[in-house]
Amino acid sequence: MPELLSAGLILLLLFFAGFVGSKARIPEVVIFIILGIVVSSIIADTHLLHFAGEIGIVLLFFMLGMEFPIKQLMTIAKKVLRAGLLDVALSLGVTTLLCTVMGLDLIASLIVGGIVYATSSSITAKLLESSKRMANPESEFLLGLLIFEDLVAPILVAVLVGLTAGTAVTVGSMSLLVVKVVALVAGAVLLGRFAFSKLGPFFDKYMNQDLFILFIIGLALAYGGLALLLDLSEVLGAFLAGIMLAEVRRTHELESMVVRSRDLLMPVFFLYFGTTISFDEGIPMVGLLLVILLWSILSKIAIGYWGGQSYGLSRKVSLRAGLSLTQRGEFSIIIASLATGALKAFGSIFILSSAIIGILLFQAAPAIANRLFARKKKASAEQTTAEG
Repeated sequence: MPELLSAGLILLLLFFAGFVGSKARIPEVVIFIILGIVVSSIIADTHLLHFAGEIGIVLLFFMLGMEFPIKQLMTIAKKVLRAGLLDVALSLGVTTLLCTVMGLDLIASLIVGGIVYATSSSITAKLLESSKRMANPESEFLLGLLIFEDLVAPILVAVLVGLTAGTAVTVGSMSLLVVKVVALVAGAVLLGRFAFSKLGPFFDKYMNQDLFILFIIGLALAYGGLALLLDLSEVLGAFLAGIMLAEVRRTHELESMVVRSRDLLMPVFFLYFGTTISFDEGIPMVGLLLVILLWSILSKIAIGYWGGQSYGLSRKVSLRAGLSLTQRGEFSIIIASLATGALKAFGSIFILSSAIIGILLFQAAPAIANRLFARKKKASAEQTTAEG
């Protein structure tokens, strides 16, 4: 089939699936993932699908980066450190320990811990935007924690690649990886503060020209690609490119240029995600799967609740944040691909289940938090009346 015909049919299929999902009030993300599973058997070559979806992710995080000038981002990073460390301890550390106790070897346990660790940045960001919660007080905390995970996850992936390939993970290789991350971040900060911050007049003069979108999207793809060249995450590179442009202080105008391209390609990523999930091996290790799935939800709720309060959020808003963190996605897929056989099927089923449950919890988070704290407030009032 010609690639042009394939592309057209895929976009039409995404439209009709999304349209039906909206009528049934099913989140688009879930619909697109399930659609990917259904059509995975007839999509033989997913390279172009993967590449188009990758561009969609890059543009999503590029736009998110444009919301955070450097000074604001530094403030967020300091405030989110405690929550980030708690995230590593609970999501990665405790999960690895649970798997070891339940009979997996150390490398397999670390792989499952890696799959469980990172919240899906793309799903969370898309849900924040589509649910109109980007302006809520917890959104800054959620995005800050996602950025922390995006800095830790590439290091985790590098360690697991070394372990699964049988090569030694040395102090030197880890030091080099840290240097790469620091260099990428420092480059974005320096370019933003000393170059882009002075380009306001240039943007005002040329921003309305049709050619200017080539510069904007080219910058996003180039810095995301540079991150990949350094064996880091393209999501991190794209976010940093957005931070650079945030220094121009023309966020609204620039976002309006990019948003259509992002909306075209983001559904393709979720479709591709679905095509990577295979049930050929059945459902392995059902007992462990249920335990890890339950723990993955509880740990993220705890991280959001306690970490949110250390960030300065109220208990109610912190609970809302915790309930919005449970979905896993792109980094989990990368780590699951390092596994083989039953463990790979285990990871795929966990990711799909976590994505669906996480999306439902995200949507229900405001109602759950309101109901729980309304009850607490009522109980407290009744106790005060009784004591009086």
